[in-house]
Order: sequence, then structure tokens, then C-alpha cells
Amino acid sequence: MIDFEFKENYNCDDFIQIMKLLRAPGGCPWDAAQTHESIKKNLIEETYEVIEAINKQDSDLLCEELGDLLMQIIFHTVMEEEKGVFDFGNVTDGVSKKLIIRHPHIFGDVKADTVDDVLTNWDEIKKKTKGQKTTTESMLSVPRELPALMRAQKIQKKAADVGFDWPDVTGAVDKLYEEIGELKEAIEKGDKSNINEEFGDLLFSMVNVSRFIKVDSEESLTNASDKFLARFTEVEKKAAEKGIDMKNSTIEELDALWDEVKAEQKTNI
Repeated sequence: MIDFEFKENYNCDDFIQIMKLLRAPGGCPWDAAQTHESIKKNLIEETYEVIEAINKQDSDLLCEELGDLLMQIIFHTVMEEEKGVFDFGNVTDGVSKKLIIRHPHIFGDVKADTVDDVLTNWDEIKKKTKGQKTTTESMLSVPRELPALMRAQKIQKKAADVGFDWPDVTGAVDKLYEEIGELKEAIEKGDKSNINEEFGDLLFSMVNVSRFIKVDSEESLTNASDKFLARFTEVEKKAAEKGIDMKNSTIEELDALWDEVKAEQKTNI
């Protein structure tokens, strides 16, 4: 039995101590065996579960999922403390100093009356503190590990900030049609490597359009997937009601069911 004080309520220091005990000799074999690499996907998973709780507007679930996310942060921090590199105090100290530096309108004498002013100051301070002298360096700082649509949007915004952008959405839409034509040509030629490249260019152009029309491309695609799932569910139900075997039906028959469901859903809006 480990030496541990059970409490009615635990604070952050207790949380860190629990993780240390789990990692220590005589603790949990699984926790002790983990590395940054072995649990890095857990961090992503827990982040998305926090987002799910926010989308559901479920405060109880949000509290739970934030705890799970914090556990991942402390897990990684304890690993570094074991190596003598940094501890949780260094993490909180670093982020506190960053917030102070990047809010000179609060902790200094800089004036920033609007959200745009704040964001402009934030970006400029970030570039200086990270030693970024060019837009390219700023673009390269966008993690490649981000979801592809989100990364594309961030990179495009950085280009737009220095004037490398269309004057309005018309240019972006024209470019979109140009990329569709190039993809069709690549498909007709059957060039797989070129098809992959042109498809990527098309997605990139679509993200560019999303910036102009103030649409978050990640959220928009998620909503489109939700809509497809809802309609497909009804199509499958309707097919079952009519005794239609979807696997052995023609695309025309299935498309007719789809149109029927689509019309019903629009009527119910």
C-alpha cells in the first residue's frame, strides 16, 4: 500500500502528486511505461472530447473532460520533471509571463480599444518574441500537425496580412473554378500523382474562399458531414420501409430516396 493521504477534495498539487505516485517504482506498470510518444494521441483525443462537451453545452461533461485534458498535460510535465528538464511550475510561470507580455494594453501603456487592435498587437509581439522576421518564418511556425483545413486557413491569413491576397472573394472563386478544371484534366489523363496534387490545390482554394465569406472550413465540413449522416439515416429507414435492398439498388433509385428525404427535411425546417 502506497503512502497517500485520502481527502474529500483534491487540488492541482494533489493531482501532480498522484501522477508522480503512479509513475514511481511500485506504482502503476502502465503509467510508468508511457512516454511522450506513446500517449501523444491521447492528448488530441481528450481535446476533441472537451470540444464535444462545449458543443453539447454540457457543463458537467465539460468539467470532467477538462480534467481529463489536464491529466494529459500533467502526465507530460511529470515525465519532463523526472528527467530534470522542467516541472509544472515552469509551465505556469512561462504561460503567465507570455500572457503579461502579449497584453501590453492591460499590463502596460499600449492602447488597444478593439478586438482587431488586440489581435494585431498579439501577432506582432508573437513574431518578436519568437524571432520571426519574415512572413515565411511565421507560416512555418504553424504546426504541420494541425488539421489540414485549419492549417491552410492559418497560412492563408498570414499571407493575406502582408497583402498577398485577392482584392475580394471574386478572385478566390475564379481560382476555385480554375482548380476544378485542372483536377478534371488530371482525372481524364489518369495521372495519379497529378490527381493528388490537383485535388490538394482544389481543397486549398476552397479554404481560401471560406476566408472571404467568413466561414470556418473545419466547422463547415463538420456540419456538412452531420447533415449527410442525418439524411442517410432517413434514406436507410425509408428504404427499409419500402423493402428496398440498398446494396442491390441502382444509384438512380437511391438518389430518388435521397431527394425525397431532402424535400421532407426542408419542409420541416
